[in-house]
Amino acid sequence: MQVPFDTKVAAPTDLGNSSSSNLFGISLIAALAGFIFGFDTVVISGANLPIKELWHTSPWFHGFFIMSMALWGTVVGSVFGGIPTQKYGRKKVLLWIGILFSISALGSAFAQGPYMFSFFRFIGGLGIGVSSVAAPTYISEISTPKTRGRLGAMYQFNIVFGILIAFLSNYFLQGQGGTNDWRWMLGVMALPSVIYTVMVFGIPESPRWLLSMKKDLAGAKTVMTRLGVPNPDEEIAAIMASNEHESRVGNSSAFFSSKYKTVLWLAFMVAFFNQWSGINFILYYAPEILERAGLAAKDSLFNSIAIGGTNLLFTFVGLYLIDKAGRKTLLTIGSIGYIISLSMVAWAFYSGAGAEFLLAFLLLFIASHAVGQGAVIWVFISEIFPNKVRATGQSFGASVHWVFAALITLITPAFLDKDHGIFKDNPWPIFGFFAFMMALQLLWVLTKVPETKGVSLEALEKKLIKE
Repeated sequence: MQVPFDTKVAAPTDLGNSSSSNLFGISLIAALAGFIFGFDTVVISGANLPIKELWHTSPWFHGFFIMSMALWGTVVGSVFGGIPTQKYGRKKVLLWIGILFSISALGSAFAQGPYMFSFFRFIGGLGIGVSSVAAPTYISEISTPKTRGRLGAMYQFNIVFGILIAFLSNYFLQGQGGTNDWRWMLGVMALPSVIYTVMVFGIPESPRWLLSMKKDLAGAKTVMTRLGVPNPDEEIAAIMASNEHESRVGNSSAFFSSKYKTVLWLAFMVAFFNQWSGINFILYYAPEILERAGLAAKDSLFNSIAIGGTNLLFTFVGLYLIDKAGRKTLLTIGSIGYIISLSMVAWAFYSGAGAEFLLAFLLLFIASHAVGQGAVIWVFISEIFPNKVRATGQSFGASVHWVFAALITLITPAFLDKDHGIFKDNPWPIFGFFAFMMALQLLWVLTKVPETKGVSLEALEKKLIKE
């Protein structure tokens, strides 16, 4: 049985009210995990070619151990990150994320060989994977229906901000440390990692986790008061009623049961299409892609900054629209932009149209991603699962995302490498394939994706989980 949406569940006030300043500040601290996530993800682009020249590895070895090892750590972190997030709480896990990032930054910078380097990149990947579970889950659980999109998308904003800072850092550090430039590029991430870890000590635990896992009504009420909830008792009653509904419709431990079929498919498909847009491929290999188009190495690294800046700018647009236009509308707009931009990038390589033409459509691709999938994915996955399995659901969606991210990054050198790659003469088929996948995404969005803007988490649960 499906129950109609009911958006009248008590909730904290909107961000426009002064009583919600704590809510915004706490959400921002949790979202800063995304900054380190973004920085760590892209900083390797500046170290890509220097490490390849230093250790003289084959394309397959370089793709697996150097470029994609962090992503395999991310896969492990996302697959298993839901367990500690659900058992020990969101706050404790967010704290350990900062510690993992700090260890990874210093270890990678001082690594003396490819295997040691890969180990510490794997550690950083664990942090990324777990952060993609814990941070969106935490933010969604402390937000209001009216602000959940904006606050949740701050995680993505911090990701792209970290990406831009990584591109800038790589550019300015190039040539400053001789052959050790790449060590400085990777090691500088330790600074924001330590700062983030210290800041997490000041945030409270998720009230929904306290109610669902600990039955701690007093603790949840204290947190809600801090967040500016006007009527904590009414909010607690609504959450407890939702938890009872979840228990009544079936065994919450049977995560892959039929009652979760709808939300499982939604989480899988949004994560699947996110990576088959080619976003991680383009971010990881931006300098190399631009070099293949004819730009000099220094120019290609500089133009990577334009990619990061465009990403940041249009993420602001996505943040503004996500609670106004809605998730489905942004995914539709993004899909159309993907199809146009990727098709033109493929044509640019095929016809030899020139680096400036190609860069223009790469920037359109980045803008389309920032407004669409980039703004929506972590918000959407974190809001469609019930309270009792939200961390597990977030883990499922994130793991799908990172498995495909790792696979794409692993195989890319075999296709892109200008000396030994399958498309060493011209890589246009790669972009043509991504454009085709985005046409499929558009079809899925138009036919299967529900709109979730402005709806309480408890009302979404009643709508999407089958009796």
